[in-house]
Amino acid sequence: MSDIDHTPTIAEAALAISSRELSAVELTESLLRRIEAWQPTLDAFITVTADHALAQASAADAEIAAGDYRGPLHGIPFGLKDIYATAGILTTAHSRILENNVPDEDCAPVERLYDAGAILLGKLSTHEFAHGGPAFDLPWPPARNPWNPSHFTGGSSSGSGAAVAAGLVLGAMGSDTGGSVRNPASLCGTVGFKPTYGLISRYGVIPNSYTFDTCGPLTWTVEDCALMLQALAGHDPRDAGSMNCTAPDYRDGLNGEIQGLRVGVVRHFWEDDLPANDEVKAAMESALTMLGNLGAELEEVRLRPMQDYCDVKIVIAESELFALHHQDFMTRPEGFCADFLGRSLPAVLFSGSDYVHAQRERRTMVNEMEKVFERFDVLVTPSQYGPAPSMNGFNTVSYFWKNPTIATPFNVSGGPAISVCMGFSESGLPLGLQIAGRPFDDARVLQVAHAYEQATPWRDRRPALEIAQAVEIPTATSVRAESGEPSDPDIVDEVRAAVALHGLSLSDEHLAFIDAAAPFAKARAERLRTMRPYGADLSSTFRF
Repeated sequence: MSDIDHTPTIAEAALAISSRELSAVELTESLLRRIEAWQPTLDAFITVTADHALAQASAADAEIAAGDYRGPLHGIPFGLKDIYATAGILTTAHSRILENNVPDEDCAPVERLYDAGAILLGKLSTHEFAHGGPAFDLPWPPARNPWNPSHFTGGSSSGSGAAVAAGLVLGAMGSDTGGSVRNPASLCGTVGFKPTYGLISRYGVIPNSYTFDTCGPLTWTVEDCALMLQALAGHDPRDAGSMNCTAPDYRDGLNGEIQGLRVGVVRHFWEDDLPANDEVKAAMESALTMLGNLGAELEEVRLRPMQDYCDVKIVIAESELFALHHQDFMTRPEGFCADFLGRSLPAVLFSGSDYVHAQRERRTMVNEMEKVFERFDVLVTPSQYGPAPSMNGFNTVSYFWKNPTIATPFNVSGGPAISVCMGFSESGLPLGLQIAGRPFDDARVLQVAHAYEQATPWRDRRPALEIAQAVEIPTATSVRAESGEPSDPDIVDEVRAAVALHGLSLSDEHLAFIDAAAPFAKARAERLRTMRPYGADLSSTFRF
């Protein structure tokens, strides 16, 4: 492990550690050297926990030497998106609001990873509170894409995507509310898995949206993802959304066999609803051909337009996020970055009625998706519409409020979804394939992803430090939360009334964020105001 350019997979390292051909200390020291080399270029970490990691590694080696081997994560170094609470270790959510926050206890996923013998290398960059975009108006810079550091990582698990792709950690934890594990996996060329909602406890993880938040791993291979999921899955009564179910052996199903599996191709997501770029379209055709060659039975299927799912998600999630941060919005809005405010403050325009309409429509969508999965084992789409965009010119209204996103429908439906690399653009940036399944059929999604991964050459290619260092990296970017012409006077008046109703005292700049997004936020809510029978199924009803 003295070669800093070589990073093993979790499975490879586990085999070497269990046979004592490699020690946890040797592996940890090698990765710490790699972090030292890459961190100035990538800004993937907020906090590197070197001493803590070396102490854990030494303890792991002693346990293994004594015959107390806990399993394939024993002695394996990992990283955490900095919304995961860690006892005695800074946990910031990449926000000045929590820049001095040191929790007293570990969150549930950290407890489980520690119990499995894993080693924490540090806390990773994220978008502010797992929500905003790449921002330069925060105490820490945004993470950068190791394939080209002038380009976006995807978010919000930005540091997790960058660190895994660059081989700084063997696995990392992200969170996925509307695509935040799969987005960086796609743009950074890793595997990123959003498990079934409730499969992994969120206790102690800083929330974004209770309705959609899902913890998930990012790794280099699907097998590694299955190994992490095995340690993480399980019921936790401390999380009200935790599901009480028995996890299968996720690694056991990775046999490369998908003969006869029924694959639904959601072509309209990337050809009609919001067309992907030509490179993604070509890569998808190649991926579909490969799945067919592996024996899968492919058939085109139409779901709702992407916009419908995204309307539901935005109204619900932004309402919940606004409620979480309402007190700070009233007392110190200047503590947040512009992009976070540009996404969050327009939620003042959503009413309680809008929230209920969105929750009821979500239940209808879940029921519809159940019927789709009576016909298909998995659904496939791209993970993103193109390769990673440049960090310059990022615009909140255009990126967040105007357009739907291709990952979000599977947050609304609640089932598992994974992103795996499906090739590279001409510029050398990764492209991603998304595979989604019915709730609690996580093993099937991993099975299909693994079969595709094993049949393709994409895991043989890693970003190179010398190439990344040669790229000119801008130190600032033209991220803007406002966009377009000012809203009409009626909308401006409505915004001012809503701001006053919520007890906010905002600057002209902050009001402009809401003004710019208001037409798009209002349109999302209005599309959901559908008459339903009195007895129609309600969502989020209270139950023990």
